Amino acid sequence: MSEVSSKDLYEVKRTLKELSQKKGRGTELVSVYIPPDRQISDVVKHMREELSQSANIKSKQTKKNVQSAIEVIMQRMKLFPKPPEKGLVLFVGMIPRGGPGTEKMETYVFEPPETVQTYIYHCNSEFYLEPLQEILAEKDVYALAVIDRKEATLALLRGKRIDIIKHLTSGVPGKHKAGGQSQRRFDRLIDLAAHEFLKRIGDHMNDAYLTIPDLKGVIIGGPGHTKEEFVEGDYLHHEIKQKIITTVDTSYTGEFGIREVMDKSMDVLTEIDVMREKKLMQRFLHELIDEDGLASYGEAEVRRNLQVGAVEVLLLSEDLKKKRLIYHCPSCQDKIRKTIEKDMESEEISCPTCGEKIKTEEGRDLIDDFLDMVEEVGSEIEIISTETEEGVQLIRAFGGIAAILRYHI
Repeated sequence: MSEVSSKDLYEVKRTLKELSQKKGRGTELVSVYIPPDRQISDVVKHMREELSQSANIKSKQTKKNVQSAIEVIMQRMKLFPKPPEKGLVLFVGMIPRGGPGTEKMETYVFEPPETVQTYIYHCNSEFYLEPLQEILAEKDVYALAVIDRKEATLALLRGKRIDIIKHLTSGVPGKHKAGGQSQRRFDRLIDLAAHEFLKRIGDHMNDAYLTIPDLKGVIIGGPGHTKEEFVEGDYLHHEIKQKIITTVDTSYTGEFGIREVMDKSMDVLTEIDVMREKKLMQRFLHELIDEDGLASYGEAEVRRNLQVGAVEVLLLSEDLKKKRLIYHCPSCQDKIRKTIEKDMESEEISCPTCGEKIKTEEGRDLIDDFLDMVEEVGSEIEIISTETEEGVQLIRAFGGIAAILRYHI
């Protein structure tokens, strides 16, 4: 999914989360997935059929709500001579706001980040989100392994997440200086034990990785030459062996070794989102420690740099839970902007110009506010996940807002 921008992905994920919390009183929430090759006239024809069928619904309220939703969809179809390039997704229905009689029609229409494959009409008490969740699922899976004679750790890299799936220890004894014939016999025993351990690693890797149909590749690391012995030997199933991309030298084994394998494989796995995020964050941190580095962080400072067009890449944490308020003074017409935590209520404030008490008129997600600023000035934006160490560092150390600059101001 590398062609999808992090901004588009963030917005669809957020919409998906919002939709998953919507519930209808009856089976009256309508979900429609339209592939790009589907004729709009065919969709409208099907909607008319569903409208006719809905007359058989026993509950008067459910029948009315379903028919209203279908009519909204038919109206929306008039805006599209044909489906967009990747198809169209619609979620329409009456959502209760509290007690009886508080329902409000809600409509979500958008082009998904990847192509809709199958036409779907679905009516239930919840929106049908599974196809969209499958579209958004991280599809690239890589196997990572770090190996030496004493231990081995096997892991999977799914999108941005590392899952440790097995840790093995060998029991192979260390070098022994017995001298003479005893030494040679001891060395043979060590080599045999090492061979058996590599066989055991291979068996575990075959069991773990052969069952993954969309495995993109295998990367093997470790200190010393054991990893090369393993790769060159006859320890792996041929299907897994064919997927080995590279081997990398590491200083560690265990989980630290796995993370080292991932870091040292950046050039090989440049298309994976986690690698792009890590590279951007590492570039930001490098600029930050450089005396003349082009780095900026903190909301106020980054805003100033954005406003004058000095930001090359804006880095926002997806865990940024804040909202931007705008206060408008009716007396002097001043506008005051303020950022607060998302779960806080807006408070009445005094206008700094005339002193009149004023209440907020607008409130929106802080990320949305930055997205609009970026579009105006033409900067790039990356929504950074908290599934990497660098992503956690962005939210904890820099408040979730940072930037790589084009120039100093």
